[in-house]
Amino acid sequence: MGETLKDIIGRELKQLFQLKKTERLWHIPVLASLSTGIPLLIGFYSGRLDYGIQACIGGLVILYLPSTRLEHRMVTLLLCAFGFILSYALGLAFSFSPYLSAAVLGLYAFSVNWVTNYFKLQSPRNFFFIMLASMGSCMPFDLANLPVKVGLIALGTMVACVLAFLYSLYIVRKYSGKLDTVSPRKRNYTNITESIIIGVFIAISLMIAHVFGLENPYWVPISCLAVMQGISVTHVWRRSFHRIAGTFIGMGLTWLFLQLNLTPLNVCISILLLQFVIEMLVVRHYGLAVIFITPMTVFLAEIGKGMNIDPNQLISARLLDIVVGSLIGVLGGWMLHNQQLNRQTERQIRKTRVAILRK
Repeated sequence: MGETLKDIIGRELKQLFQLKKTERLWHIPVLASLSTGIPLLIGFYSGRLDYGIQACIGGLVILYLPSTRLEHRMVTLLLCAFGFILSYALGLAFSFSPYLSAAVLGLYAFSVNWVTNYFKLQSPRNFFFIMLASMGSCMPFDLANLPVKVGLIALGTMVACVLAFLYSLYIVRKYSGKLDTVSPRKRNYTNITESIIIGVFIAISLMIAHVFGLENPYWVPISCLAVMQGISVTHVWRRSFHRIAGTFIGMGLTWLFLQLNLTPLNVCISILLLQFVIEMLVVRHYGLAVIFITPMTVFLAEIGKGMNIDPNQLISARLLDIVVGSLIGVLGGWMLHNQQLNRQTERQIRKTRVAILRK
């Protein structure tokens, strides 16, 4: 017997307030806080907080540290660090043209998704690579400063790699019997189909953001991608709702922070603490994590400008970005999990491949 509307609403409300169980160690949130906080504090004390902000984004590569043997851990992290550098450099290199950068970002999203699936990269998989490329593509084009900007991301990844190596020396000995198992690889045509859909929707989302002249266009493809990472159509809808609701509540929290007239040092410390809370929550409840992601991203975006911002304008702009991106992500997620559409696409890819090989 089918579910009634009351049953569906009840189940979704239960999911809204339910914290998932996780075996993730508390060490990872601490590492993430240090990897982002150390570059930020170095930038503050050296008088170049803007440099510290860019470098701390590179520190997020620590989230790709797998629970495997020491050599596999470090090789994986170093390759991901190279991916971070490449992603940001590619975005910056094509930022001179909004529409060309949208097309390049779509092609890059296709490539990154295919590679991360092929090599079975664990969560957060393709997210931060595409995020960095998206952010870079929306920066003002400045060829002279491109090496500096890319170098700062590289320095952030270096800090994370050093911390990861020191941590791994300890953790591999203590938890040697609790290593991750390797997940099965997706079928090649399934991987190609998924990558095409993700690439197309990432390109469309950034294009729409540029067409409508949104203030921070990179938030639209980032929100689109975050929603599309749902594992089913229901999960996609749930993530979309959590992202919009979490952002709305998070903006209220941001408004409260802004009323405190925090000093730059206070903001740096707040970012460090917020990163810890986010990593503790994101594997347990996505919506709750978004509440704290919102003020952290606002601080990262505005701290270099002296925090001289209009809270009302900021809230309305950010909500619009998130809502537009999430709605595009819902459509993309539906296509990702539409079995009939996927079968037709795979069949067409096979026919095209056979036709090419016959020539």
